[in-house]
Amino acid sequence: MAKQFKTNALRMLDRAKIDYEIKEYEYDENHLSGHHIVDKVDLEANQIFKTLVLQDNNKQYLVCCIPVLEEIDLKKLAKLAGRKNVEMIHQKDLLSVTGYIRGGCSPVGMKKKFPTFIDESILNVDHVAFSAGKRGYQMVVETKSIILYLDATLGNVIR
Repeated sequence: MAKQFKTNALRMLDRAKIDYEIKEYEYDENHLSGHHIVDKVDLEANQIFKTLVLQDNNKQYLVCCIPVLEEIDLKKLAKLAGRKNVEMIHQKDLLSVTGYIRGGCSPVGMKKKFPTFIDESILNVDHVAFSAGKRGYQMVVETKSIILYLDATLGNVIR
């Protein structure tokens, strides 16, 4: 598929010479759930990861990527990150913190580089999809390349 647009995430991957494929899908503002993406994109659910932005007890931000149909375990993430506790940031703060909106948040190309944690189940797939930085678009990348690029810490962070 031709790359018809460029988000910050895609520009960053281009600069790093990381190959990617774009999967476009129709979305609805009222249905931004993982189930909707799985239904619309030709990928297995365990290949699609969502990006969550959290803050710790010191108001320091961190990013966590988990399989799109799973739920995060905040206690497991806090332990992995070496923090006392963590909580999701308010949706209204997502754009100002990351430069992305809900349903289009990518772990690549945020306004600042935050510590990134990814559920270890990512190692079960050769290629993984994340939001490409815009609703309706997933970028599929080689798993090992994106883990290295993000300098991500892997661990069990889902319920």
